[in-house]
Amino acid sequence: MADLVTVSIENHIADVRLNRPDKLNALSREMFDAISRMLERLAAEPGVRVVVLSGEGKGFCAGLDMDIFAKMGELDGKKDGLSLVGRYKGGITNHAQHIAYGWKQLPMPVIAAVHGACMGGGCQIALGADIRIARPDAKLSLRELYWGIVPDMSATQTLRDLIPLDAAKELIYTAKIISGEEAAKLNLVTRISERPHEDALALAREIADKSPHAVRAPNACWTVSGTVMPPGGCSWSRLWKCLFWEKKTIWRRSWPILKNGGRISLILNPDGCSFPPGFPADQYGTQHYDSVFPA
Repeated sequence: MADLVTVSIENHIADVRLNRPDKLNALSREMFDAISRMLERLAAEPGVRVVVLSGEGKGFCAGLDMDIFAKMGELDGKKDGLSLVGRYKGGITNHAQHIAYGWKQLPMPVIAAVHGACMGGGCQIALGADIRIARPDAKLSLRELYWGIVPDMSATQTLRDLIPLDAAKELIYTAKIISGEEAAKLNLVTRISERPHEDALALAREIADKSPHAVRAPNACWTVSGTVMPPGGCSWSRLWKCLFWEKKTIWRRSWPILKNGGRISLILNPDGCSFPPGFPADQYGTQHYDSVFPA
């Protein structure tokens, strides 16, 4: 059986492809596991500066394999579907959310090349990328409400970074299918192209030519900015500048960075960031980022 997710790494670019073309790369349980393993591998690849994500065959990803979903029943004494909604390895997502939001959590930028069907869970995977390049005739939809389920693979978190809330709600409530051209007008995709995969690789080569440390820094800053108050995000950005230009001064900052075994720990000092009333500072007082620094 062929690998359900493939990758080739060349010149610091990881070309990742969903590989179930006979089913339009629909998400089976095995696909969930394969994507999760690929995310773990990429997070641990210090030489990768950019990821290009695409689908083999006629589409990017048709979403959940409804035949398998309909048959989800007893497996090893428990409901198979329930294993997808448990917390994934102690992170902020469950397993189903992880295969979409996990792309957003990678330390390097991710470019999704979208063609054909990009539906439901497939659309949510594409939304986890930093940049989306789509064919004008690609078909995108948050299709879940059509099937009587909810778009629970992180779309409510990623959509709000891209389009106005009312536009996001319209897409979710109506489950309508829009073209790549319409998606670009909404800012759901970054731009359109007749050759999205070729253009994604060209953009990846341009990015990969930059400093590997600098390429990873914006993702770390944006990740922190989404989890702390604005003063905290600004402090993190200043510390990255400090890291590049004034390494010896890091330890004098109110938000020190500790380098230990390849892990960066950002200690949130309440003196450097005004937490709102009731903010669980003890719970969120330390942010960890693995593999931020390439070897």
